[in-house]
Amino acid sequence: MNIKGTYGDPELFSKLANYRMPFGKHSKILLIDLPLTYLNWFSKKGFPQGELGELMRIVHETKSDGMEHFLERIRIDPAS
Repeated sequence: MNIKGTYGDPELFSKLANYRMPFGKHSKILLIDLPLTYLNWFSKKGFPQGELGELMRIVHETKSDGMEHFLERIRIDPAS
């Protein structure tokens, strides 16, 4: 995944809106809800391999750049 191509990919939006952290202190939390401090730690230590790591990297870059409002726009309404 390339963050520059991220913003026009509906499949990626769906993954970002629905993917939950599978392990650790923030297990079951949506990736888009992970605290920036936690994402910063992974950024320094290394994101997990594969899709999880790529999605975490995108969320980290988005939050680090002050673009959290973008993540709110893709959030799924729990009532639907």
